Amino acid sequence: MTDTAPAKNMAQQYSAIALEDAWETATHLMAPGPAAPLLSLIAPVFQDSGLELLRIRMTGQDGEQVLQIMADIDEGMITVEDCERISRAISTVLDVEDPLKGQYILEVSSPGMARPLCRPKDFIRWAGFEAKLELSRAFDGRKRFRGVLSGYEDGEVLMDVPLDGHDETPTLGFKFEDISEARLMANDEMIADALKRQKGKNGD
Repeated sequence: MTDTAPAKNMAQQYSAIALEDAWETATHLMAPGPAAPLLSLIAPVFQDSGLELLRIRMTGQDGEQVLQIMADIDEGMITVEDCERISRAISTVLDVEDPLKGQYILEVSSPGMARPLCRPKDFIRWAGFEAKLELSRAFDGRKRFRGVLSGYEDGEVLMDVPLDGHDETPTLGFKFEDISEARLMANDEMIADALKRQKGKNGD
């Protein structure tokens, strides 16, 4: 007999986090720095689009503003057509609201293998995969950690982190608000997962 309770509990937890995943909770990762005011304008564009907003970033080089939008999807892979479609929708909103001064370049892309983790539900979705975190404040004298994600609970990201002096790998809890950057580590398992998602997108 197979015990399905853990899988059921994880699905329930994922659903709850998805519902409470308010933009305010994840602004520091989804739209850091100068991108923060744009989150409330751009996030609604993704509703009913079949895509999700993962991250917004504003960069500048040689006096040129670049607005970088990273889109995500639960199942399958994002196509070039998906990026073009959401880019047109975002451009329409920005043209009307005009939140940016001067000229800018809009770039819409999908996450690569070393995808950023920006929302509470990302840490549930990618539980079991290796990731690295950087904190805004030190935890036990350190700001950088690498380990295997084990979920999200009570406002904390859970990660199994190898530590000296421990025979077994302990699970550490990091306050979500203290995480300044989080990213998956690309490996063979990630590549296999990406191929599986691509097959799902193609209906194979």
